[in-house]
Amino acid sequence: MFENVLGQSAADQLRKDLGVGILAPSMLFFGPPVSGKGTAALELGRVLSCEGDAHASWTCTCSACARHRLLAHPDLLLLGPRSFSGEIAAARAVFLREKEAPSAQILFIRAVRKLLVRFSPVLWEDDPKLGKLNPLLQSLEEDLDALPGADEAGREKLSASIVKDALKLEAEGISDMIPVAQIRRAAYWGHLAPSGSRKLLVIENADRMQDGARNSLLKILEEPPDRLTIVLTSSRREAILPTLLSRLRPYRFMKRDEKTEAEVIRKVYKENSSDAGQGPSLASYLDSFLPVPPESLYPLGALFAASAATGAIETLRRRGGAPPPELSSLTQYAAPIAEAAALGRPPERNQELTAAILAKTENFELRSLFSRFLGAVLRVVSEAAAAQVGAVDGSPRQIAYNEVWKKCAGEADAAVGTWNQSPALALERLITGLKTGLAELT
Repeated sequence: MFENVLGQSAADQLRKDLGVGILAPSMLFFGPPVSGKGTAALELGRVLSCEGDAHASWTCTCSACARHRLLAHPDLLLLGPRSFSGEIAAARAVFLREKEAPSAQILFIRAVRKLLVRFSPVLWEDDPKLGKLNPLLQSLEEDLDALPGADEAGREKLSASIVKDALKLEAEGISDMIPVAQIRRAAYWGHLAPSGSRKLLVIENADRMQDGARNSLLKILEEPPDRLTIVLTSSRREAILPTLLSRLRPYRFMKRDEKTEAEVIRKVYKENSSDAGQGPSLASYLDSFLPVPPESLYPLGALFAASAATGAIETLRRRGGAPPPELSSLTQYAAPIAEAAALGRPPERNQELTAAILAKTENFELRSLFSRFLGAVLRVVSEAAAAQVGAVDGSPRQIAYNEVWKKCAGEADAAVGTWNQSPALALERLITGLKTGLAELT
């Protein structure tokens, strides 16, 4: 058991707790991204349901393990926001490259089903949005069913269709916050009898939860059903409410060293990371499969920051005011970064800036890239402030200046991730808000 969780002592502790029968009914797996938290949670579900091998090994042939390996067991419920596209595309590359390896097919199917199982009717009952997503869900299920018997040409075509539909489903169906309705429905499901020995509820990124959802979760943690195990995962333990933490047994997942990260890439994705032109980081390896290279977001962030600062300066001049040094320094710092990336000079008009950003990011079809783009903007702003000559770090004006950027970026992130606003509209409002907010600082 837990053979697929590499380089984590938390897996050893879970194995030990299972062996002596002291596994808690509710747990928190916390640690940095791509450290194996989700893999360990799913593996725990398989182990708890195993009907065959006394040691619950990954290769157990019982029907329960077979269904869990494909994430198709009715006693598993999975929810919570996360990014899927990089992992799905990386798994597809293995699937096409390792044509005779059953494990490669399982890897690809699991990567897709990590997304699909979040659209269980259990979680979406009476939600009108599910009706709009059903054609995508049906197409994905049909393509996955056809995959095992396909010839080489069929595998190529089907897997390409799966990746395309998965990208669209992630963009249209996954929000940044866990809604209260899904926690309530998951709680109801948890009280129903399992089809096997035990149910598992996994809530990934549990720190990203609506207030009402936290309250509903607290109720089920206070009195968990006898045959339900609950696992929350989070990259930020401190972001979990103390009332929830007190009812969870914590398992800490550490940042793996470079050697172990490279071993994960080699064993799971059948590729030598250095030969693939990547560093040993698993996160950077998976990011390399995204439709828009993450490294391109930094110069785009610089273009955006320089344009917003220039717009705020022009607004101030029209009002007869003098621009603060923070804005001039930001323009001088950010504009050369954008020009060095062949993005040209910062556009003066909002529409031109929005069009330039959207053209380079495929309209942010992959919504998680929008958050990364905003992070790149804030990084440029922070670096420009640090490089500013004569700046007084921690001064009231500097604090107010930083707060404008953080507040506007946070509102834009929530508009797209939580309220499903189009990235184009969110960018337009972000530019306007920044120009207005920055111009009012003087």
